[in-house]
Amino acid sequence: MSTASPFHPLDPLGPEEFRSAAALLASAHGVSAPAWRLTAVELIEPDKAAVAAFESDPAGPVPERVVGVNCFERASNAVYQARLSLTRGAVISFTLMPGVQPNLTVDEWEEADEALRTHPEVIAALAKRGITDMSLVFMDVWTYGAAVIPEQYRDRRIGWSDTWLRASAGANPYAGPVNGLHCIIDVNSMELLEIEDAVAVEPPDIMGEYVPAMIPERIRNASTREELKPLQIVQPEGVSFNLDGNRLRWQNWSMRIGFNYREGMTIHRVSYRDGGRERPIANRLSFAEMAVPYRDPGVDHYRRTAFDVGEWGLGFMTTSLELGCDCLGEVRYLDAVMHNSAGEPYTIKNAICIHEEDAAVLWKHMDHNGSTEVRRMRRLVVSFHVTVANYEYLVYWRFYQDGNIECEVRATGIMVVTRFAEGQDHPCGTLVDDRTYAPFHQHFLVARMDLDIDGPANTVYRSETEMVPMGPDNPYGLALHQTKTPITIEGPDDYNWETQRSWVVANDNSRNGLGTPVSYKLVPSGTFPSFFDPSSPIFQRAEVIGHTVWVTPNHAEERWPAGEFVNQGGGGLGMPEWVRQGRSVENTDVVLWYTFGIHHITRPEEWPVMPVDTVAFWLKPVGFFDRNPSLDVQPTESDHCH
Repeated sequence: MSTASPFHPLDPLGPEEFRSAAALLASAHGVSAPAWRLTAVELIEPDKAAVAAFESDPAGPVPERVVGVNCFERASNAVYQARLSLTRGAVISFTLMPGVQPNLTVDEWEEADEALRTHPEVIAALAKRGITDMSLVFMDVWTYGAAVIPEQYRDRRIGWSDTWLRASAGANPYAGPVNGLHCIIDVNSMELLEIEDAVAVEPPDIMGEYVPAMIPERIRNASTREELKPLQIVQPEGVSFNLDGNRLRWQNWSMRIGFNYREGMTIHRVSYRDGGRERPIANRLSFAEMAVPYRDPGVDHYRRTAFDVGEWGLGFMTTSLELGCDCLGEVRYLDAVMHNSAGEPYTIKNAICIHEEDAAVLWKHMDHNGSTEVRRMRRLVVSFHVTVANYEYLVYWRFYQDGNIECEVRATGIMVVTRFAEGQDHPCGTLVDDRTYAPFHQHFLVARMDLDIDGPANTVYRSETEMVPMGPDNPYGLALHQTKTPITIEGPDDYNWETQRSWVVANDNSRNGLGTPVSYKLVPSGTFPSFFDPSSPIFQRAEVIGHTVWVTPNHAEERWPAGEFVNQGGGGLGMPEWVRQGRSVENTDVVLWYTFGIHHITRPEEWPVMPVDTVAFWLKPVGFFDRNPSLDVQPTESDHCH
């Protein structure tokens, strides 16, 4: 764990602050369980100027500690948004938010499963299919988008459920889909509104188990894999980084680690010490949305579009990490504090993992005279993992000695599958077992990057490679030019394979030793078209996924690119609203939004549990330094090189 540290205004909320926020609302407005649910309690971060003033003079005025709360009264289904000052012990505002639904809570998800599994009508519907042991049944409740909400339920807080059946106690529930049986439930009152019982398929004989004790002996005995010898990762003198509270320092890097219910882990105040200067690079890095549309119009999947950030919250779904399994080596952890729907805090132990990794060669050259200089690369890794029902997402931010930043996301877990009748077609999915297919789907992630390259006044340039036509000055067709076009008005841009387009965030007011503007470049990968018709109501809920990059001016209220209230939300919210303003994004405080992810054309090799699928992007210095900043990395001691 980290050492004790003085307070910093970006520190995540602690247990007593959650309790204080709940107590303030209870006292001022009677907001308390069970009549109310608190769906979201988060720190409203102070602006950059206030944070900078505090950091320059910690003994001076401390920014006000403001908390935002979304809550609803269960009897009326009325949603309110509150702003509270913990500093003053006062309610700043308590505002009715008509026509919206806040995120679903873990409490509601668990209570809905219990309510449905014990409901007589559900029990009867399952009995018709020969399913009578309700201890093996799992009702997985999903949220609704406005486009697919049944008209008669539009004013209610509703969810729809998948039905899953374990083969036996402890078996994989996601191996046993009960096709066509879906419930619509009011997750406020836990009232069963409707049972859809459309398609019954005779269960095929499949092998959907991955826990060793559950895998059939014939398959276990067929393994020819030799046992691995031990691989020890040790740092006998301890780690090279310093973790002081939530402030992390390593190899010229400095940053602060944050956490909230919606984004999960956030990274703040990223800077690099260059000589005697502490040079800012990023004010804030996070994921602002994750949209996962399933591309199968069948009865089991047409509603299946998850907004894992906006509808649920990555913080709530963050899991504890264990040494030797999730993180390897000499590890330090940060806990995270979350809250239930009564506003009571709980701690996620080891929510964030911090460690160093060897990453092969950093730089090397062998001269013709035989002399060799080689440096091993080491990187600092800050990570957290989330479990979203059947899927896991493993998020890694990596910081390198040469000034590079890499963000990698790995997807694993269990694919959703559907059974089908003998001779039936399955054009929107891949056969993964006997009469069982996994539907095609997509994982769109939206990174929100408030970059401050040597300060907040930045301009984003579209950087492209241009092929020069052959002619007298280019007789062999060798010439390439690199063009940079400033993006001056907020809006979208798209990747172009033919020009190898990237995006450079530059500070034209700050020059390097060569006289050119300092900058960092977004190197894209894992980007792909949305494959949606623009008129699709599913696409219109998340227009941000229709483009690779968006550039907007930094605005405290513009945080959620699919809208603040995504649950049961409609189209045109968030990003399309913002960019209609046509604001300037030249030489100002900008936010770069990057859409990337996995175009998941499912494979048999991903069943019954999916090996990680990996996507990543890079932020690379371009003229930020005058030369290779890792020239001063020390060579590895010879006794470590066998």
